Amino acid sequence: MSADLVFGIHAVGALLQRAPQDVLELFVMKDRDDKRMQPLIQQARQNGVSVQFCNRKTMDDMVGGQHQGIIAKARLQSSGSEADLAAIVEQQEKPFILILDGVTDPHNLGAILRSADAAGVHAVVSPKDRSVKLTSVVRKVACGAAESVPFITVTNLARTLRELQDAGVWVVGTAGETDTSIYQADFKGPLALVLGAEGEGLRRLTRETCDSLVKIPMFGTVSSLNVSVAAGICLFEAVRQRQ
Repeated sequence: MSADLVFGIHAVGALLQRAPQDVLELFVMKDRDDKRMQPLIQQARQNGVSVQFCNRKTMDDMVGGQHQGIIAKARLQSSGSEADLAAIVEQQEKPFILILDGVTDPHNLGAILRSADAAGVHAVVSPKDRSVKLTSVVRKVACGAAESVPFITVTNLARTLRELQDAGVWVVGTAGETDTSIYQADFKGPLALVLGAEGEGLRRLTRETCDSLVKIPMFGTVSSLNVSVAAGICLFEAVRQRQ
């Protein structure tokens, strides 16, 4: 388990709340004495975490300028495995899984994790190769969701899709070339939604392995949506149907 820097008020707050034992050290900007910071400093000290007060330049040099005045050095859990995904699916009566086929932008992954957390997704799955990992930028953008939604990386995505199908999960891919819209599809049962990479969409083998394909209807002049926006739209149509 390696150490990394987690920064931003929401991300650090989520880490202190869910896994304070993994926080090794807290860095707080001098003269940053606002109401949101004090509870985090207090929580860190109650858990025996050393708190260092630094100037802005020191903190900017650590992570750039997006830290909001607080940085945690923390032991970060590694991503989950195929076995963890199988256990999650087995525990849920109606599994709700989001699968990302090669998302490479950390801001997109952070935004997707945030939507997945809000939608009640049980796990987010991504291939190990050619995909963004859980970086500190992802955690910052996710505003705490990276600590709450299981993030699973798998070696062979097509094999994982087949294993989900064998477990009774309906695998639905998003692709512009289908005639079925997300509003016509049935998302009520055990479900794995599959979204493709930025710009490229689903890879051929991934598309062929899906049980069905759906699209978001588009009425304007642009041909596609940002993958994090598309994920939010698809997830909350599933939420609407599943309630």
